[in-house]
Order: sequence, then structure tokens, then C-alpha cells
Amino acid sequence: MTCNLRGGKRESAPHKLRSTMIPVNKVFFEQVFMNLTLWVWGRCGLAVSALILLGVPAVAAPSAIKISQGVSQQSGGNPAAAAAEKALKEGLQLYQQGTAESLRKAIAKWEEAVKLYREAGETFGQAASLLALGRVYSDLGEKQKALEYYSQSLPLSRAVGERTIEATTLNNIASVYSALGEKQKALEYYSQSLPLFRAVGDRRGEATTLSNIGQVYSDLGEKQKALDYYSQSLPLSRAVGDRRGEALTLNNIGTVYSELGEKQKALEYFSQSLPLKRAVGDRRGEATTLNNIGQVYSALGEKQKALEYFSQSLPLSRAVDDRTIEATTLNNIGSVYSALGEKQKALEYYSLSLPLSRAVGDRTIEARTLNNIGSVYDNLGEKQKALEYYSQSLPLSRAVGDRSGEALTLNNIATAKRAQGNLTEALTNIEASLKIIESLRTKVASPELRTSYFATVQDSYQFYIYLLMELHKTQPKSGYDTKAFEASERSRARSLLELLQEANADIRQGIAPELLQKERSSQQQLDALEKRRIEVLNRPNHTPAQEAELEKQRQTLLAQYQDIQTQIRTTSPRYAALTQPQPLTLAQIQQQILDDQTILLQYSLGKDRSYLWAVTKTSITAYELPKAADIETIARKFRDAVTAPSSRNSPDRVAEANNALSQIILQPVAAQLAQKRLLIVGDGVLNYLPFAALSLPVKSGENANPPLIVDHEIVLLPSASTLGILRQNYSDRQPPTRTLAILADPVFSANDERIKNASSVTTQQAVESANPGLSRSSRDNNVQFNRLKFTRQEAQIIQALIPANSRTESLDFEASRATATSSNLSQYKIIHFATHGFANSAHPELSGIVMSLVDEKGNPLNGFLRITDIFNLKLAADLVVLSACQTGLGQNIQGEGMVGLTRGFMYAGAQRVVVSLWSVDDEGTATLMSSFYQGMLQKGLTPAAALRAAQLEMWKQEKWQSPYYWAAFTLQGEWR
Repeated sequence: MTCNLRGGKRESAPHKLRSTMIPVNKVFFEQVFMNLTLWVWGRCGLAVSALILLGVPAVAAPSAIKISQGVSQQSGGNPAAAAAEKALKEGLQLYQQGTAESLRKAIAKWEEAVKLYREAGETFGQAASLLALGRVYSDLGEKQKALEYYSQSLPLSRAVGERTIEATTLNNIASVYSALGEKQKALEYYSQSLPLFRAVGDRRGEATTLSNIGQVYSDLGEKQKALDYYSQSLPLSRAVGDRRGEALTLNNIGTVYSELGEKQKALEYFSQSLPLKRAVGDRRGEATTLNNIGQVYSALGEKQKALEYFSQSLPLSRAVDDRTIEATTLNNIGSVYSALGEKQKALEYYSLSLPLSRAVGDRTIEARTLNNIGSVYDNLGEKQKALEYYSQSLPLSRAVGDRSGEALTLNNIATAKRAQGNLTEALTNIEASLKIIESLRTKVASPELRTSYFATVQDSYQFYIYLLMELHKTQPKSGYDTKAFEASERSRARSLLELLQEANADIRQGIAPELLQKERSSQQQLDALEKRRIEVLNRPNHTPAQEAELEKQRQTLLAQYQDIQTQIRTTSPRYAALTQPQPLTLAQIQQQILDDQTILLQYSLGKDRSYLWAVTKTSITAYELPKAADIETIARKFRDAVTAPSSRNSPDRVAEANNALSQIILQPVAAQLAQKRLLIVGDGVLNYLPFAALSLPVKSGENANPPLIVDHEIVLLPSASTLGILRQNYSDRQPPTRTLAILADPVFSANDERIKNASSVTTQQAVESANPGLSRSSRDNNVQFNRLKFTRQEAQIIQALIPANSRTESLDFEASRATATSSNLSQYKIIHFATHGFANSAHPELSGIVMSLVDEKGNPLNGFLRITDIFNLKLAADLVVLSACQTGLGQNIQGEGMVGLTRGFMYAGAQRVVVSLWSVDDEGTATLMSSFYQGMLQKGLTPAAALRAAQLEMWKQEKWQSPYYWAAFTLQGEWR
């Protein structure tokens, strides 16, 4: 099969440099000279061997041999046929040497073979030789010439009636069209090739064609569709032992993950592909994967490591005379030097790459190299020269359907126009770029990949906001500040919006039963692994190697589970019928979200400057703030002052840190706050802040101002539009019939006294030593959890506020994962968990809360309620309270915000969630929660007002005055 190399993406500078990924995807099968001795049966058997070597699978050989033997008999020992055989064999030997010189010599031999087979009247031999010529010209990057030879071979292979050979030629023609940027034409030929391979039962050919189709969709920006085809191709390659095909598909999967921002996952696939390519002697493929690994390291900022991999790839590409890989690698080296500030050196490498890409007709690489050259001139201040290169790049990207390359170049044109003062033209270009980005984003069905992709394009939204605010300065009455606010809203929590819209759709209706069974089986495997993990980690002599292996298995199973979830979405009729939820406009937010007593504070932190929009029912005001790095430094100091044991009980240190931060993020808007409710949409580090503990800054010599909660209810939102979707979801549902479900005081250890006598709870409480400083936190890999005695006290106080027939309490062993995942919880308005919690910032899907880890007999249980479990709950709750540590944390993803337990419970059906921002004190939390529930259930306060009242009550008490004890808990979601 032919080798079609494609360009992927890499930005070495914000919105500027774009280098190229090369996933090899049309590779001939692993049948080399050893196969020659197996298939040379008669004179024309050598033609069959050539086909095997050049891409025709072995399954075709027997019938092909019969054809060729018949032709030999008809030729009657024709000397021309014998000479043709000799030329074909010598060409194969030269081809196997794999050098540029030997490939050129092979061409001469095969051209001779074509002529001699024609004289001998042997159609099959002609087809084989023409196919060989097409293959070598494709390898050399001469795609048009390859196409000529394939086009001559096709009718000949059809004439001999061998469908596998016909399918191979169709596949190779498609690969050439793909390399030339004619993607739709490539798909037409692949769609002819695939059913032929399937009809003859050729799984190798089927696997290769599936991988090639995936490649085309990836080039067109349809990454999810590409992954779907790769996932069909990979098991087929493995089933038939085709290591070349397996290596190729692994490489391509890695490239998709890299382009979607999942760099570590990409490295995992590349590291599986590389040794396979080396094992089968595929130097082209090796050069490609080395280049791709270098690309990932460059994206991760490890520029020298990237250069090391590029320097391994470059000589390999030259040794096999593959100018496409060479051009790509030179382009990537140029991007690294540009990022390192060596602009002239970058231009040298780009100038070497450009003629190569033009010579082989690879317009994708040509477009990206032109873009990169323009970017260098842009950085050097030569804006007009930069625009000249961008204007050459743009039509090429459009011609080959490289949507991500087109979006990047439009973005770069916008930045250059802005620098020239052409703000209106810049606006047109950046809006065109964002339109493409939005389109590409919707083609990814996996929420995880959609989120990671969106994170890679946040700089484009940031630039758009900058540009709009600059236009606002020059035309303050033209509404550009409104457009900037709406751009900020479009740039955040989009995956959450889509998940919340999906939550009410019952997307599993109409799904194939076998897929739903796979989902259940995957869940069961995860549960079984979790139980085994607990058993192993509870052993005092378990090893780090055992722990690492368990973690590896867990990540593998989670990936499989997420893949199944994606398959459900892509095949669900109900999911397909969903329209993409659009973020709310300013007018919609003012009408649907706000009232006269509420103000929205929305922050956008940027590399050069940040912004704050204050939105009321009737107005919007924008403020420019310092750059993100400055805000992050001061915000961390404030959080540390509040939470660190050395400073949290020192009012002066907390006040000092508060003043520095609030001067930046609150003082500009202080005059508008009055005593209004604050809806806060944070960004970046602000998602970790206890806004309730902040106070307005004071001037030197003045008394400290009280914390914000004295005058304000405070509610946090991932975005204003999130609340709009939440309200849609619960507006027409039947309210639960019962009030409260409490799960508290689980049993974590077989050493717990409750194991010996489950009814002896009072004795256990009496003998357990008091530990007021105990926190409700844990590490994910630590299954030795302390009992939290105040969670029981907390539960008893809360349940006493509600009639017995309207509540349920699950304590001790009943505070289990089975109870937490029971459908019975859908009957309750309020669901309260009082236990240990943990946040996993690297893998947020592993964040969760801990339920009972053993049963009444001390046998281990899976007691970890993780996000994957929470997403499968069916709740109708007005409120979920996570009275545990760090339940408001997770992974803070650019553009999406905090990915953690909150979104899981909102998806499951909760209107609002109370969560914590750090490791909270056990006794202090029990005190806060008791007051919180008294406010809701006895005084009739809303949850937001009740939380504020409880925090104020603790602030007024000397023992709990430090914000460490009361400010960790925040309410997210509905404020009404």
C-alpha cells in the first residue's frame, strides 16, 4: 500500500507558528523477500510476489497464481516473459535496499518489465509492474506520476478478475488523491476499495483502508470520526498479525490525540508504534513517529528534546528519499528555533522545507510552512511581509480542506491587521477563524476530547476579547463591550452546557442492546478492579509495582469505558436530534438569570491583560485588570494565608493578603456592589478562591472591612449560561416527594469496632479519642481512612429537623456505594454526604467521595463513589451537599473551568451543589452544617441565604472566626 503523509498541527507561539504532524497511513503489508520463495510458482509467480511486496495481501496470491500460471502456459515460454520476470525480480531486489539510488534503479527495471510483459501479452505481469511503479513514485513523493501508473494498472487488474488486486489499486489511488489534498475524491476511491476487501474476506486490506479513511477524516478536522475508523482498523490488524498496519494505526491515533490537546495520551500511542515500526524495518514509519514524538515534546515546551527526535527523523527520511517527511521535519525544526527566538535559523529551515513540499505536491505542508514564515516576519515586526505569506497560505489550506490550518492563518492575519491598526479587518478575520473552531469542536463527540480540544484554542478567544475591548475604547457606544462579554461567555464551560442539555434526553433509547451490555460490562470490570485495588492496598506488604499495575489497569478500563460512552453518543438517535446549546447573550442573561438584587461578576484572565464585566438587570460595565500571571501570584498568597496552618489563625496575615488581592479584583467594581447578591463566574486561579472570605480593601490606618458575606449572598457558576440550562432541565419535572437523605459515618476499616458489634455505636464513640483537628480529606491511593466522628453528630442534628417519614439515614455500613447509587435517592429533595472526599487534578474522573469500604463481616467493598458513578445517577434533587474535603476541586481546564464532582451531580439532576475548596476541619464542618440546615429547614431560607447565615454565625464566634473553618464551602448552581 502507498504511504500518504499528512500535516497535523502545532503552534510554537501563540496563534503563530504551526508545524506539522505526520501520521503515515498507507503502508504496504509485512510480506518481503521471505514471501518470494513461498509464492514463486511458475514464471509469473514472481509477479504475484511483487504484488505481495507492494501491497496486495497474501490472501490474493493463490487465485492470482492460477491466473499468472495460465498466462505463462498461453505464452508458451515466450522469451519476452522470461526477461520481464528477470527485470521484475531485479527491481524488487533494488526496492528492498530502500535507498534513494536503489529506488531510482528499481524504476528503470520495472519500466523495462512493463514493456516486456506487454510484448508477451501477459496482463497480470503488466498490472503488477505498473502497481510497483506507482508505489515507488508515491514513496518518492511524485504523486502525479504515481497516479498515472495506478490508473494504468487498474483496468488491467480488473481484466484478470482479481478483486483483491483491484481493491489494492483503488486504495492506492485514493491515497494519492488524499496526499494531493483532494479528500473527497480520496473518500470516493476508498469507498470502492473497502467493500471489495470485505467481499473477499481480506482483513488486512480492510484494516488498512479503514485506517486510511480515518486519516482523511482527521485531515478534514473530523477527529471523532477518524478515531471511530481507527478503532475499527486496529483490532483487525492485530488479529491477522499485521504489525505494520498496527504500528500505522497506533501512530495515527496518537496524532489525533495530540491535535486534540491530549499530549501525554499521544505519547503513549507513539511509544507503542515506534518499536513495532523498527521491528518490521519500516524506516519511513520510524521517521514519521520520531517526528511526531518530537512534535509532542515541542508542544510540551521541551524544545531540546524535540530537536533530538527531529534530528533522528531527518536522516531516516533522507535515506529513503521521502521528501514529504523531510519537508515536514524541516518545518518542525524551524518552528522550534522560532519558539527559541532564533528567527533567522527558523527561516533557514523553512526555506529548505518549502521547495520540498512544492516538489511533491503536498499543499498542506506548503500552506503551513508559508504560514510559519509569515509568523516569523510577523514576530520580527515586518507585518506587511507576514501578510503576504499568510495570503499565500490561506487559499492552499482551503483547497485541501485543512480547516484547522485555515483557522490558524485567519487568526494570524487578524493579529497582523490589528498590529497595523486595521481593527475592523482584524475583527472580520478572527470571527471567521472562530467560526471554523466552533465547527470543528462540534465534530468531537467525546466530552473529554471536546474539552481538551477547546483548551487548545482558548488563545483565539482571548485575542478576540482583546480586540473587541480595543474597539470599545475607540467606539464606546457601539456595543463592543457587550460583544466581548458574550465572547467570554462563549469561551467557557461549553462541554458542561452540552452535558447538561444531554442529561434530560435519555440518549440510551434506541441504542443497540449489545452496546449497552458492553457499557454494563465495563462498569462491572471497573467495580471489580476497584475492589481488588482496595484488597491489595490494604495489605501491609503491597509493593509500589503492584500499585502501579493497578493504576495502569484502572486507566485502561476508564479509557475503554469512555470510548463506549462516546459510541453511545455517536449512535444515539436522541443525541443526534439534540441541537447544540448556544451560550446566552447579554440580553438573555439579564432577562433570564438576574433580578434587581443580583449582580454578575464575570472574570476573564489573559496573558497580557484581564477583564471583569459587572452585569446587572439593566447595565453592563467592563473593567481592565492586570495580566493573569500577576493575579495568580496574589490569589495564591491569599488562599495560602487562609488555609496554611502557620497563617490561617493570624488575622493580620490574612488581611494583608486580602488587601493585595481585593484591590485588583474587587475595588474596580466596589461602588456597584451595594448589598446585592453576587453571582461570580471565575477564571483560572479564581476558581480556587473563597470569595466569601474576601473583603473590600482598606486604606492605610483604617479598620479592616468585614468579609463579603456580611452584605452579600455569594453563588459561584461555571458560566452564566449554565444556570439557564439547569433551569430548563428542572422546570417541568415532578418534584421529589420526600425531603432528606443522609449518608454519613461510613466504616472504612476492618479494624473498626463496629465490625465486632455493629450495634455498639455508642461504645465506639465513647472509646474513640477526640481529634478536633481531623480533616475530611484523603488521597486517592490511600485506603487507610480515619473515622470522622463528627459526621455522625452532624447527621443526627440534621435529621432531627425533619419528620421521620420524610427522611432516610444511611449510617455505618449502610453508608455504602450501593446506597449512594440506588434509585431510591431520586425520591429526595436534599441529599447529604458526610464523609471523606478526594480530588484528582490529573484525572478528574477519579475524584470522588468515600463510602463504607468493608461490610459487616470486614470483607472489602468498593466504597469509592467517583465521577463516573455520579454521572450515572438519576436524581431530582434541589440540593446536594458534599460535606467532605476538596469536593469543589478537580482539574482546572482552560476554557472549561473546574472539572470535578459539581458537574457530575448537576448532570445527575441536582439544581445546586454545596462543595468545599480545601481540606476542611471535621468538627468545624459539623458546626457549619448544623447551622446551615437550621437556616433552611427552620427559618425557611434559600440554600444560598442559609449558607451565608451559617458562615456569618461562625465568623462571629472566636473559636471559628478564621475563614479556614467556614469559607471553604461554596454554593454552585441555582440561587433562587
